[in-house]
Amino acid sequence: MTSQTTVEKAPREPEDTLAPAPAKGLRGHPWLTLFAVAIGVMMVALDGTIVAIANPAIQQDLGASLADVQWITNGYMLALAVSLITAGKLGDRFGHRQTFLIGIAGFAAASAAIGLSDSVSLVIFFRVLQGLFGALLMPAALGLLRATFPAEKLNMAIGIWGMVIGASTAGGPILGGVLVEHVSWQSVFFINVPVGVVALLFGFVILRDHRAENAPKSFDIGGIVLLSQAMFCLVWSLIKGSEWGWGDWKTLGFLGAAVVLFFVFALSQKNVREPLIPLAMFRSVPLSAGVVLMVLMAFAFMGGLFFVTFYLQNVHGMSPVDSGLHLLPLTGMMIVGSPLAGAAITRFGPRVPLVGGMVSVAIAMFGMSQLTIGTGTLTMSLWFALLGFGLAPVMVGATEVIVGNAPMELSGVAGGLQQAAMQVGGSLGTAVLGAVMAAQVDAKLGDNWKAADLPPVDPAQLDQASAAIKVGMPPVAPGTPPEITAKITGVAHDTFVSGMSSAFMVAGIVAVVAALVATLTKRGTNAEAGMGAGHI
Repeated sequence: MTSQTTVEKAPREPEDTLAPAPAKGLRGHPWLTLFAVAIGVMMVALDGTIVAIANPAIQQDLGASLADVQWITNGYMLALAVSLITAGKLGDRFGHRQTFLIGIAGFAAASAAIGLSDSVSLVIFFRVLQGLFGALLMPAALGLLRATFPAEKLNMAIGIWGMVIGASTAGGPILGGVLVEHVSWQSVFFINVPVGVVALLFGFVILRDHRAENAPKSFDIGGIVLLSQAMFCLVWSLIKGSEWGWGDWKTLGFLGAAVVLFFVFALSQKNVREPLIPLAMFRSVPLSAGVVLMVLMAFAFMGGLFFVTFYLQNVHGMSPVDSGLHLLPLTGMMIVGSPLAGAAITRFGPRVPLVGGMVSVAIAMFGMSQLTIGTGTLTMSLWFALLGFGLAPVMVGATEVIVGNAPMELSGVAGGLQQAAMQVGGSLGTAVLGAVMAAQVDAKLGDNWKAADLPPVDPAQLDQASAAIKVGMPPVAPGTPPEITAKITGVAHDTFVSGMSSAFMVAGIVAVVAALVATLTKRGTNAEAGMGAGHI
């Protein structure tokens, strides 16, 4: 039996364990389940931004190199991206409650181990473990929501879930700055321990194990190996491309290997009785559109946001805490807008909110491309708020479209797809927009340097200056006279802002494409197990 027939012959009757069973008491209560899941999700979302604030302190305390510090982030990202879909399959096979609780316990334990580490190699090792356990946790959270909430309330639940992620993401830089400044970098990781304990207690008491009758009974080991290798090659090439060069044979080699491995993986899924990802899922046009939309949204959002932190801190001279506060209009609108978006999607369906959300993101990106060195807080806040306003319905709606249009027995895989799409989109956006920024800086710097009547520099010195300017830092040597320092700073900031503007223009164009993709979405089927051809 092929993978297509396995999925297509799944029972379609709503009574086939696909509709959430009525909750009796605390265990399995939908809103209490959401609360329990939100605590665990908050821990992972908080960790996503709080660690970036701790990296300079870790570098100084442990004597780490820049490459070591990059691996603190890259190791976590790689482990997460490679494992998400497989982790979702584990939840479908063994139950989302079990995988969620294991993910919580492992993530908290790995966090404690990082805080106790006395070398950067141990920090990197335990960050990889954090990524693996985080991969168990996130798809399981969506699987639990899908299994617990009735169709008419799922959008609201995902909206509140998105609100928790937004609030945690917003609070990360602020809380991280306070902890690093007044306690230690270790406290950034130790804070996950009490949060994890609370999440475990609520999880044991409240969460109910939901399993569809036709849940997978075996594992596609070959598919897991192929997909993991393909995801690794893809994300690794995106991480290292700016360092190696996008035309370098190593970058092209990893990208080419990723394409070949994805192709072989797709072929393998047709000949496995219980494949890792049944390809029939993608015959649903709304589900496929939701995955593409999530990639494009993350491309524009995460790729663009990467430069905003440099703009605020290195061009405007803000502290990490101050820059986090300046981003509150963005994250605040995501917090407020997520449950409102859930209600709107429940009432009107996802298509209009998703299209409107991506149009708002596009307008915000085009507006942010007009930021200058002297742009004030009010103007920045307006664009940041519009960006958050647009992202809220997209985060909620695209998630519901992916998870809601997948069969119940594949809800974990669908949750893994949603998270993997965000990881790939974010990595791709950072890489591509970073390349746009670098090309613009390299093209403009020489002329800007001459126009400012600065002392001539040789090509090697210009390349060195360019590397600093790409993150908004003026390449001023110690002992440089004040008047020369002022000129170099002006050139550096002007050139950086020019590159950032180009990057935001590209992000805006991608957001417009995403708005067109959003027209292909529709409300999740929820009660249907079979995945026939999608309807628009």
